[in-house]
Amino acid sequence: MIARLLALMIALCCGLPALAADPDDLPGLIEQLQTRDYAAMEQTVNTIAATGDPRAVAPLQALADGDLYYRKSDDKVFIARKADSGTDLLDPLTGEFVENVGRRDARKIGINNGMRRALRGALGSLTLLSPDPKVRAAAAQSLFKSPDPGAIEALGQAIAAEKDEAIRTAMEEAQAASILLSDSDDATKIVAIQSLADRGGRDALSLLKGLPDSATEPVKAAALEGVKSIEAALALWSTAQNIYYGISLGSVLLMAAIGLAITFGVMGVINMAHGEMVMLGAYTTYVVQEIIRNNAPGMFEFSLAIAVPLAFLVSGSIGVLIERTVIRYLYGRALETLLATWGVSLIIQQLVRTIFGPTNKEVGNPDFMSGAVQLGEMTLTYNRIWIIVFALVVLAMLMLVLKRTPLGLQMRAVTQNRRMAGAMGIRTDRVDALTFGLGSGIAGMAGVALSQIDNVSPNLGQSYIIDSFMVVVFGGVCNLWGTLVGAFSLGIANKFLEPYAGAVLGKILVLVAIILFIQKRPRGLFALKGRAVES
Repeated sequence: MIARLLALMIALCCGLPALAADPDDLPGLIEQLQTRDYAAMEQTVNTIAATGDPRAVAPLQALADGDLYYRKSDDKVFIARKADSGTDLLDPLTGEFVENVGRRDARKIGINNGMRRALRGALGSLTLLSPDPKVRAAAAQSLFKSPDPGAIEALGQAIAAEKDEAIRTAMEEAQAASILLSDSDDATKIVAIQSLADRGGRDALSLLKGLPDSATEPVKAAALEGVKSIEAALALWSTAQNIYYGISLGSVLLMAAIGLAITFGVMGVINMAHGEMVMLGAYTTYVVQEIIRNNAPGMFEFSLAIAVPLAFLVSGSIGVLIERTVIRYLYGRALETLLATWGVSLIIQQLVRTIFGPTNKEVGNPDFMSGAVQLGEMTLTYNRIWIIVFALVVLAMLMLVLKRTPLGLQMRAVTQNRRMAGAMGIRTDRVDALTFGLGSGIAGMAGVALSQIDNVSPNLGQSYIIDSFMVVVFGGVCNLWGTLVGAFSLGIANKFLEPYAGAVLGKILVLVAIILFIQKRPRGLFALKGRAVES
């Protein structure tokens, strides 16, 4: 009730047309726009705006765009659209086609600059007073990005009548932006500047930096303080954004490095084909989505849920095969193992090129992984958020396997002291095969995640193998907590270095830092304890 009284008082004080204009009179008011008396036309436009009828937006916008015509035969007003022959006349309120006439049978209703200002204010008031909250919010946002002093009055009326707190705030900010470009007094402009500074953001920063040169010194000083305040807040948001990007990159490195960490820790094998296990997981996702697209399109939302276990099985099986046929005969010969697995990686890449071709393959995002959420000045994409969650879930499941299953117990025993584990009856060769398969399977699951943010190509795994080894060495061999901390630390460090040093030099600096760190702590951040390790 109070808001309505305020709206009425503002309207009376500002000399706005009567708020009691009847929407039923709208068709007749539209016909009155056919006049060359601009003062009368402006009065008619204001009266149309006062009806608050959303149907009036189309004819007023057409008038502003030069698309409102009248038919010469009877002076009836229409919205005109050019046709292949002649002109199509549309009903100004419904937009329905009425008839096609010759180009000389209809004449445009002309307007001047004063009318353009009146139309901006009228259109602003119609959308700002719309019964649809989304329309009002969009109108306020539009006026904030394109401030117009002519809309200040309409904004004041809408603010007084608005009940939604968020929309009212948006309208007040739009009004403040328009006041900066108006001829208002210094006190009003300073209040508007403070409102924009409180809002913050890059749009507000641009408005304050774009203050007209004609502004007085007090206004310029207030704007300068506002700019400093917004820039300080944006610097904090930028830091938070870099941390998020670093965690996002760290989750990718974590997924790629988890399997490598346990494989390297248990078997002491430098597996250069680990990246190809990641790549096979990504191609498994591609194959699953192609089958679903061709046979059951309605199941696409479940494609990743189907691809995750299949990628684990495919990559894990290939891993066990590699261990049984190649690596088993090279234990204790690090250089030969490195060269052999590098050769295996080249063979797998060539096989994939032969089967799928050398070009990138399209892997789609399900709806729940599409889009983004805005948090202040940060943009958080859903696919990155889900990958972070997925990486942490996989880490938790792997820790559960290591701590609560017989296989995990045997793996930890072999890692700490292989000879003693063998003497206690543990089949170390079987543990090696299962460990290699488990590590490769997890790499395949990482490929499913990477397919959502990276190109699926035969070279996919090569982009992450070196970073994965750095994560493992930095965090500590076969220590999952160390892998987690190492992945996130390297991801965040990369994202903070990239703006200053570039992507390549940033990686080089991180590598140098790790080398220096390893000189002090050869076993990484979290070294495992055990007789074999101590020796």
